[in-house]
Order: sequence, then structure tokens, then C-alpha cells
Amino acid sequence: MAVTIDQENALLEKVPTGLLIGGQWRQSSSGATFDVQDPATGSTLLTIADATPEDGMAALDAAVEAQAAWAATAPRERGEILRRAFDLVTARADEFALLMTLEMGKPLAEARGEVTYGAEFLRWFSEEAVRASGRYSLAPDGRSRLLVHKKPVGPSLLITPWNFPLAMATRKIAPAIAAGCTMVLKPAALTPLTSALFATVLQEAGLPAGVLNIVTTTNAGSVTGPLIDDSRLRKLSFTGSTPVGRSLLAAASANVLRTSMELGGNAPFLVFEDADIDAAVDGAMIAKLRNMGEACTAANRFIVHESVVDRFADALAERMGTTTTARGTEEESTLGPLIDGKSRDKVHDLVTSAVADGARTVTGGEPVPGDGYFYQATVLTSVARSSRILQEEIFGPVAPIVTFSTEDEAVELANDTEYGLVAYVFTRDLNRGLRIGERLEVGMLGLNAGVISNAAAPFGGVKQSGLGREGGAEGIEEYLYTQYVGIADPSAS
Repeated sequence: MAVTIDQENALLEKVPTGLLIGGQWRQSSSGATFDVQDPATGSTLLTIADATPEDGMAALDAAVEAQAAWAATAPRERGEILRRAFDLVTARADEFALLMTLEMGKPLAEARGEVTYGAEFLRWFSEEAVRASGRYSLAPDGRSRLLVHKKPVGPSLLITPWNFPLAMATRKIAPAIAAGCTMVLKPAALTPLTSALFATVLQEAGLPAGVLNIVTTTNAGSVTGPLIDDSRLRKLSFTGSTPVGRSLLAAASANVLRTSMELGGNAPFLVFEDADIDAAVDGAMIAKLRNMGEACTAANRFIVHESVVDRFADALAERMGTTTTARGTEEESTLGPLIDGKSRDKVHDLVTSAVADGARTVTGGEPVPGDGYFYQATVLTSVARSSRILQEEIFGPVAPIVTFSTEDEAVELANDTEYGLVAYVFTRDLNRGLRIGERLEVGMLGLNAGVISNAAAPFGGVKQSGLGREGGAEGIEEYLYTQYVGIADPSAS
């Protein structure tokens, strides 16, 4: 059943439009605002506060003021807040799904999947909050005792992207809460509304004032730069493009900030001659079209054995051709809009460049006329190995296919990128899958699977796809540091 305008308006009325600083929602100190648009129509959803550098510093002040008390809060209490937040988000799943569809564009079915995934970080880290353990041991020489324990790193700046408005927030906020860190969150200006609604849930769940502060802004550098330069900030977590990540790492070096970077991707999708083609196509549809291809984990290069490339390409094109581009709130929608006109223009530029280099368009290949920023689901074959579309992150519903003949060639093609986030391998031979996995330069591998994101697993990459991990047992470690205490031999006194 399609969503009505009345339902949309009723939901938008629940979303705060100010900045969250020290537990209070307030307007920008300059009074400035900006519009948040629906990418399916170009219409304005809400007008919200546009933070100034002074607002950013006020948010850091609030986080610093709250840090000592929050660090001293019992781990069980921190965990219970997260568990209550999980229950609240789950109970309001339809609201969160609709809000993400409105501001980001993804079909409601996908948005509901993100709510489930994003909420799971709250439940996972509610359990991890009480497991940050240390150790007590006898020194090897027997003359002293060694006490090792974990402490929160302190006030943290969290910068999230626009493509997964709930999951990217919970993936950073939940471990910070569990570890005992206060935060300043700077969500993407294109999709800030979900973070604001989520903050109201955390307040309802009992999160103390000042633990989470939110600044929305159209001038990220002017607001976050002074925070990164401030010695009171002790942690920076960023998800976004590699060029921005590099500049943030350079800025963070001045104060030797603890950093986590989840950056760009150029995921290879390998299909071997013995693969189950139907399963590979199913996996490709998920790995390519999830979030309209606007995901760092999206399959970017399809590397297919020459003996099965025609079968795979035809089957994938047939499936891609059945997608329906429509506003995500419409029942028939299976492919929503790209986030803005600039993004759609980039996708089309990559496609036209590949075709100019000799690629053949099997299906799609054009923007969708009319309102919004829609692009056809596209399959390209005979793609030149030097083509830009194999080197750059597409961030759209386009599947370029190249062929290989040997395992060594497949691995060479897959690793021929500065990125190393995730790869996908389809083969019926488990030994081959594991063998190839050991040779691929990536932080994550989907073996006969087109989606592998899981709150219980460590998410992150190598090379220029970033550093650090989010999720899993490793996720909370990014917000803790280790302190060692040497104790004199108690038997000597």
C-alpha cells in the first residue's frame, strides 16, 4: 500500500529541525538554515538549522563537560540504554524506513532492511558494553603485578555519509556509548533527518544530556575543522570518500587523534567457470543494486570467466531489465533515485565514456526522463580494461563486465585498484574460494554471497579503503584505550 501525503507530513512533524547541544534542541547561532530535499521529486522536505563554527564548538564543550560522568557510568547502565534504544527503533521501524526513503530515495523495502541492520548495532553493543575486560597477572620476574584495563578514549567526532542514514549513525554511536565516550555527530547535509529522529529515541531511552550532540551544516569543514584542532577531542570516526578521508587524517595528525576511516571502494565480483550462474546473478543483483548501487560495498567490477560470460551477462541483463524506477514510497518501486543531479551526471559520464572506449550496452545506459534523479539499471559488456568505469567508484546501478581466463588473471584484475574494502567470489569449489580469498587484498570477502554486512562482524578495508573496524568484537576497541598499571609485589611489604 502506497504511503499518503498525510502520513509523510505527520512523520516530518516529529523530526527536530534544530541542533542538539547539551541535551537541548536549538537553532543555529546565526539563524541560518538549509533545505533537505526529496531526491525523487526535488521538493523540500524540511528546513533545518545550519550550524556555525561557534555551534560546533558549543557541541564539543557539551561533550567535554559530560565526559567524566559518562565514563564513570556503569557499563550495564550504558548497555541498558542501548537495549532500550534498540526496542524503540524496532517498534518505530515503519517511521524510520519512511523517513530514510523520503530523504535518501531508497525503496521502502530496502529502507526497512536498513532499519533492521542499523538497529542490530544497538543490540550488539548493548551486549558488548559489559565485555571490555582487562587482566591481572604476575610479572615474569615475580617482582611485581601487572594490571591492564580499558578506558574510554574520550570525546569523539563522528562524521557520517548520506547513503545509509540510520545504519551509519548507529554503527558509530552504539560502540561509543558502550565504551563510555561522549560524541559530536555531524551527519551528511543531504540526509540529516534520520539522525535527528534517532537522537530523540536515544533521549527517550535515557541517554544523558551532552553525551550525544548533533550539528547539521552545509559547511562541514568550517564546523569540524576547529573541533579536530582542539586538543580536547580525542577520537575521529569518518565514513566517506577517500580524498576527504586523506585530508581528515592529515588534520588529525596534529593532535595525534585516534582515527577510524571507512573510505571508498571498488569491489570486484568474480564469477568462475564452475559457479552456479543463477546464484551468481542473485548475488549480483543484491551486490549491485542495493541502495541503487550507492554503497561502498557495491560490486563495481564484474570479472567473469570467458566461458560463462555470455550466460551471466544475458541473465543479469534480463533481471536488471525488470527493475522499476519510481519514488521509493510507491508500491512498484524496486529502484529509487540517485541522491542528486551531480551524482546522476557522474554515473552517466562513466557509462558514456565506457561506451566510447568500446563497451556494449546490453540494457539500460540512460537517465530516466522526468522528475527526480533516476538512472536505468545498466549492464555493459566488452568493457576496455583501461576504462574509467573500472577505476572509479560508480555509485550507481551500472554493472561493467570484463573477462578472465585463469585464476591468476582474475586475482590480478581484482587487485588492480587502490581500494581494498570488499570482494565477492562465486565458485562451487570451496578450496578455490578460500584460495582466492587469501590472495585478494580486501578487508572483507563474500563467498557465494552478495551481501555480508552484519553487526556481529568487523566491517572495514585495507589500502585506501580505510583503517579501523566497525561492528563485531573489534568495534568497541576503536573507542577504548589500554592502560597498564605496574603494582609493587604485595608480599614484599
